[in-house]
Amino acid sequence: MSERETIEKVKNKQGILDRIQNFFTLGYGTKEDLRELDKKLRDLIYEDFRDLRHKWEDIYMEALNQNISNNGPKFKKIIQLLDRVMEKVRHADYGYAGLMDRKGHIREEELARVLNFDQALSNNVENIRQIMTQTYNNMEDENWATISAEIKKIKSLLMNFEDKLQQRKESFRPMDI
Repeated sequence: MSERETIEKVKNKQGILDRIQNFFTLGYGTKEDLRELDKKLRDLIYEDFRDLRHKWEDIYMEALNQNISNNGPKFKKIIQLLDRVMEKVRHADYGYAGLMDRKGHIREEELARVLNFDQALSNNVENIRQIMTQTYNNMEDENWATISAEIKKIKSLLMNFEDKLQQRKESFRPMDI
């Protein structure tokens, strides 16, 4: 979805008071709605990662109980990656700029672009969830032979997600010189 379509979709959902506010504040209400939608989406992504972390802890504890020690550091690395990604999602910038901010004000199009970007990120979370669920099912079936390959997939997906979070940060305030 393009930025314009996202902005129009948000504006169509606004009531009469929001439209009056937009008129007098030069679109501030729409910006605020975009910020809040993005914040809610990131909160949902954070909760998804928190649930995935709990699931991964269960897998790790069962591996320890089964004496599967050859992948121990890899299990811990996934927990560290999950923690790092969770905190980046939780504390991501969501578009406020001070009145006298040297970098300039954040416009509706930029907020809509970031919201669209975060919606695409939520699809990546679903991919991570699917592989982690598959790993969890293999753990319950005591099929430890495929765990090493699944750990590599999960690590790769998490690192890719972290890279996309960095792209998000850069897309919020592109360098205009």
